[in-house]
Amino acid sequence: MMDPSKTSGERSVYDIQQFLATSIPGTERVLCDELLELGFSGVRFNRGAIPFRGRWREGWRACLVSRIAQRIRVLLHRFPAPDEEALYAGVRAVDWRPFLSWRQTLSVGAFCRASSIRHSGFAALKVKDAIVDQIRGDGGKRPSVSREDPDVRVYLYLLKDRASIYLDLSGESLHRRGYRMETGEAPLRETLAAAILRLSEWDRTAPLVDPMCGSGTIAIEAALWASGRPPGLSRERFGFERWANFGDKEERMMRELRGELRGGGSEKIPRILASDLDENVLKAARANARRAGVRISFKHRSVFDLQGDGTRKVLVTNPPYGVRLGTGPDFCRRVGSVFSRLHGWRICLLAGSPDYERSISLRPHRKIQLPNGDLNCDFLTYEIP
Repeated sequence: MMDPSKTSGERSVYDIQQFLATSIPGTERVLCDELLELGFSGVRFNRGAIPFRGRWREGWRACLVSRIAQRIRVLLHRFPAPDEEALYAGVRAVDWRPFLSWRQTLSVGAFCRASSIRHSGFAALKVKDAIVDQIRGDGGKRPSVSREDPDVRVYLYLLKDRASIYLDLSGESLHRRGYRMETGEAPLRETLAAAILRLSEWDRTAPLVDPMCGSGTIAIEAALWASGRPPGLSRERFGFERWANFGDKEERMMRELRGELRGGGSEKIPRILASDLDENVLKAARANARRAGVRISFKHRSVFDLQGDGTRKVLVTNPPYGVRLGTGPDFCRRVGSVFSRLHGWRICLLAGSPDYERSISLRPHRKIQLPNGDLNCDFLTYEIP
């Protein structure tokens, strides 16, 4: 991969790039911790997204190994953009040929804040025009725009009349691991499941319980994390594998990287106890676990049958909410009553209803606001005495 700011004679796959890992709001801290644990360089905490540095191969590796990142982007160019002419000229100054030819499709997203250009749609259009005009100037043909499945995804961040142009390495969002073909009525994103597991402070040795497991996302992500199996290995390909300059050499490098990561896992994982009352979603959970390559025993059991056995366990669950699945205050009260009797356990809930917090007499040890799709949720942690 090439640094677009350099001439063709200076470009090298060994150049250091500035990457940006985006995440679900509220999960930035655990994403930062994860990237540090995974050995990435230049990692620093930042609201909204976590920057890190490395060669192009490190960007590829981040796509494969991060469990919490939604997207991995690379910074191409920063420049003043006080008006539309300056924005167009700055984008046109980037050499887009390493990434895009007339054969590739592209999409452009934009975010504008405190700038002369206020409309994100207009800004995205100017970026697209600059890119297309450059490519068309080479051979007379222009790349097409694809909003659904583009080969190249470009992102503009415009703040206080200063533009940052990013290229998205991910393609589809990284929460799409490739193993979850079947879901329940209200599935939890894999990246959010991985984030709440970290927020639960589970040590990957204590028994883990999800008594309302649905299609099994929390349990599967826990097993993948405990085994050290990179989540991106299930993906067929990422966005950067569709760029114009991803040739035979890059394919070999990517195969080698996948091979290195595939050999680093462990078959030993702690007990993961997942159950649900809905037999249909349990079938989906079992199928998803098989595709993910993890062994988990999913049981047909009601949350109201859950009992403590004197062994400390960590319970992490995404219980049904009234908005989603027709549950009400009485259901939450009964669930809270069950959890309050699990002496010595740590209870962690991604609660989409305040009724869950009201149902447990203890004050939460930790409370973090997290969005789950279009629902505003609270991640609640309790230490049951």
